[in-house]
Amino acid sequence: MKKVSVNAFKVIGISVRTTNENEQAATDIGALWNKFMTEGILEKIPNKIDNTIYSIYTEYESDHTRPYTTLLGCKVENLNKIPNGMVGKSFEGGKYIKISAKGDLTKGLIVNEWTKIWGMDLDRVYTADFEVFGEKLQNPNDATIDFLIAVK
Repeated sequence: MKKVSVNAFKVIGISVRTTNENEQAATDIGALWNKFMTEGILEKIPNKIDNTIYSIYTEYESDHTRPYTTLLGCKVENLNKIPNGMVGKSFEGGKYIKISAKGDLTKGLIVNEWTKIWGMDLDRVYTADFEVFGEKLQNPNDATIDFLIAVK
């Protein structure tokens, strides 16, 4: 775990409004990932900076126990052209805590890591938290995922 500064960035992708109540997020975000992969969303995103996939949690109603929006997409140069069915958002950046987790995506790596994060005493601001799925994701059974949590 280390403190990092994140510059402002823009993302285009697909999104869903969800909640962690009754494990609804697991269903909704799983369906979002399924749509992203099966409909070739990555290839349809214009002006991509690269093929790194970001799973962003934003528009929190209050904290992680209340509804929020998950956006799955890529960083882009601009938001001039947002394809139908997709959303584009700008994020301010700021101070973040970066946590890297290594393990098997098929065995709950992400959910398990978020459970740990929710239990940590972090001075969170609930603006935009995200996961970064880069080249270290080639093998889902031995993946490395970076989690970035916005803090004061």
